[in-house]
Amino acid sequence: MERSAADLDLGTVRAFVAVTEERYFSEAAARLGISQQAVSKRIAKLESDLGARLFARSRNGTDLTEDGRAFLHHARALVSIADQALEVLRGRRRALRVDVLDTRLASIDLIRAFHQSAEDVEIDVTTSNGLRSARGALAAGSVDAAFARVGDGLEEDLRYVPAYLEPVHLLVSRDHPLADLRKVEMERLSGSTVWMPGNHPESEWAEFYRSLSAAFDIRIDTSGPNFGWDYFVEEIGSGQRIGFVGERCRLPWHPRTVQIPIADPAPMYPWSLLFHPRNHHPVLARLIRFVVRDRRPFDPRHQWLPDFDRAAFDRAAFDRAAFDRAAFDRVSFDRASFGG
Repeated sequence: MERSAADLDLGTVRAFVAVTEERYFSEAAARLGISQQAVSKRIAKLESDLGARLFARSRNGTDLTEDGRAFLHHARALVSIADQALEVLRGRRRALRVDVLDTRLASIDLIRAFHQSAEDVEIDVTTSNGLRSARGALAAGSVDAAFARVGDGLEEDLRYVPAYLEPVHLLVSRDHPLADLRKVEMERLSGSTVWMPGNHPESEWAEFYRSLSAAFDIRIDTSGPNFGWDYFVEEIGSGQRIGFVGERCRLPWHPRTVQIPIADPAPMYPWSLLFHPRNHHPVLARLIRFVVRDRRPFDPRHQWLPDFDRAAFDRAAFDRAAFDRAAFDRVSFDRASFGG
């Protein structure tokens, strides 16, 4: 059968070059850090693949046959190109690319805190459409990690760690009857209509608020258009509507709006850190450690989550003490250790 260059095993070619230059199989084995028997097997495989005898052995070592001499230049070129390629990848210091959905949201605080704790780390922050676009970006390697709510039905080839529970607050105008309260009990919102024009029907956050709506008899009005945060805050300040926002969302300042915590129970938006198990960026493991180390547990007595999110944040595999005890010099992507 005719062979092509793609059929050649680089390890056998490297062994051929080593034997040629050292002249003894034992010396080549020492240079390559393998056994002499392994070198012999590699040379035998290469000769079989090429259909040619490459060496003639004698008491003084090994000499190249005519076919061996013809192959040597190309073999050295193959090894040199492979070494150069490895050196480029090993020496490349690419920034860790992290998708945060929106730079006004709580996930940016986590990334900033991580960067401050590891100043040698370079980070590129991107924004997108949440889980809808993060799935493909993580699979393609265009981002290394993404903050999003996982929801139900994550792809088999992705993993995640629960990262942060963000309290949901109520945003009202200063003229609203609730504006002077220090907190709003959830039962007082029953029957209310909350305006959230950015809730795309296929997004993971829209699904979260649909669950919240069903659990507490709250209508979510997603009518738009969604003109962005400034327009949203201005509309709330006019007194025509009320809205939900995350506790740590950096809203544009407006003199006519008030942000009030919700309690009894406090709805919590669940942020997770998603990644691909075959992504071996050297900083990714450090980011995962940082996120898990600082995560606060879910408190079912005072907080609310949809059932799926509650299961993820309650899971024993994410117990912080157990995680800290784990050998984590390299990320373990076993499905028993991570979500997904």
